[in-house]
Amino acid sequence: MPDFTAAATQRARVRVPLRFQDGYRADAELVTFHGLTDGQEHVAVVLGDPAPGSTPLVRLHSECLTGDVFGSARCDCGPQLREAVERIAERGGVLLYLRQEGRGIGLYNKLDAYALQDQGLDTYAANAALGLPEDARDYTAAAQMLTALGIGELDLLSNNPDKADQLRALGIQVQDRVPTGVFATPDNVRYLRAKVVQTQHTLPLGELAGLNAG
Repeated sequence: MPDFTAAATQRARVRVPLRFQDGYRADAELVTFHGLTDGQEHVAVVLGDPAPGSTPLVRLHSECLTGDVFGSARCDCGPQLREAVERIAERGGVLLYLRQEGRGIGLYNKLDAYALQDQGLDTYAANAALGLPEDARDYTAAAQMLTALGIGELDLLSNNPDKADQLRALGIQVQDRVPTGVFATPDNVRYLRAKVVQTQHTLPLGELAGLNAG
């Protein structure tokens, strides 16, 4: 790990059985940490048992109260979280649940940006109109968490190339970037298209073109 990333240590581990509304179940260990540089209460969700010598599957999942908890159809966060838990549990690895609501701008600002999106702006233009960065997320704490868990090499479950680039710059070896599923609805298709066009997310624009924003 580069010298500019301070060391973090594991604080506690606790077993938590996960139960989803569709009936899927998985056993997990939740890990908390000391020494994270941003001072946030990020949590690692350890799932499954990697085969000896295999590369763990890892997802960096940014907190989304509206999508993860309330099932909002304006984004794809809830379905991505559900998918990630199952795929990681099958293979063995870790989901890092990062307290970075609204790409790091916070819940209230995210809802303000939603109001601007209702007026026709895309998700990135709405942030800019509020004087906020398009994406304020920094993954230094994620790299600290992975290092504290003994993970220096991984396959990253993500459509976002910036996550892989930041982890590599922080000394984590990302062997492969594994795309998530496409969870498009009429309510989130403009949001998904904006991610492809603005930040080169690996989502099939052809499939998204078949949906009309509602």
